[in-house]
Amino acid sequence: MTRGYDAWIADVLDVIPGRTLLLGLFLITLVGSVLWYSFPAWVPRRWPSFRLPALPRLPRRRRKKSTSNSDQKPPSVRVKAPSFQPDANVLASEGRYDEAIRQRLRDTVIDLTRAGVVSPEPGTTVAELADVTALNQPVAAPAMDAAAALFSEVWYGRREAGPSHDEHMRRLTDEVRSSLGGPR
Repeated sequence: MTRGYDAWIADVLDVIPGRTLLLGLFLITLVGSVLWYSFPAWVPRRWPSFRLPALPRLPRRRRKKSTSNSDQKPPSVRVKAPSFQPDANVLASEGRYDEAIRQRLRDTVIDLTRAGVVSPEPGTTVAELADVTALNQPVAAPAMDAAAALFSEVWYGRREAGPSHDEHMRRLTDEVRSSLGGPR
């Protein structure tokens, strides 16, 4: 094996000068490392699809409208607009306790915002909201701190939430609301 490999290298170096071969290996290594470094960028997200040209289609025959049903009006149906924020009680009744806890905290933050206690900005964490609540409304601080801790434990800690967690969050958010003077 070694003798055959040495003979093959000697044959290659007889045809290609050593410096040119070294430069070629360096360029191949450089291109390979750039492709390795930028891996996701050069992989196509969707392969091109090749389609045959569409054949001309014959026009469709149109049906004649019947005149007997033209006098009747369709019944008017009033559709209720969908709510973008689900009710926490509905989520809890469906067994989605983690989402119910999140919705209860959202509703509480909305109440705190309407009361002027906090002014949440995008990127504000629950702990920061609890700190601001403690500064502006010290009576609500213990309940808000406990609600923030429960939310973080369930939502970010990915702890499985149950009915007891939801009931505890309900009590805490009711405490925060009662310190503000009731729901707003």
